[in-house]
Amino acid sequence: MSQIMDVDRTTTRFNPQMNFQTVIENEYKEWLFHIYFFQKNADQVHAALQLREAVLRLRLDGAFVAVPHFRVNEGPVGPHPVGSYEVWVLNETFASTFSYLCQNRGDLSILIIPLSKDQYRDYSSRATWMGHPLPLDLSALPQKTLDNRLSL
Repeated sequence: MSQIMDVDRTTTRFNPQMNFQTVIENEYKEWLFHIYFFQKNADQVHAALQLREAVLRLRLDGAFVAVPHFRVNEGPVGPHPVGSYEVWVLNETFASTFSYLCQNRGDLSILIIPLSKDQYRDYSSRATWMGHPLPLDLSALPQKTLDNRLSL
């Protein structure tokens, strides 16, 4: 699978994909927003849960397709260093969800990743942040892609 942006590792130059068909075929279809909160800070826990409830309500009202996963992690889990929960988003409503979270996140940090076959790269080199970035434990992620290739 071609990447939207390939890195030439011998010269460390970027070689953006320029083939129209390849770009269209490799567009990410789904995204995750990881909303982080310091689990021992009652104000942050409250803010995070209020934001989750608002996203659920707005989803039911048809504002966007954004689905908070059922589970709220009350502490570090996997690569995530603090309490968190995920909001799954289709590409078609990414912009409206991003806009809403950008305007309503308060002081919460949000990690945004695409969903691809390469979870390690999604978290390490394809991720972006709203708010202050937090250190991730990338050793908790698989080093192989879903089709059993090594992440490079």
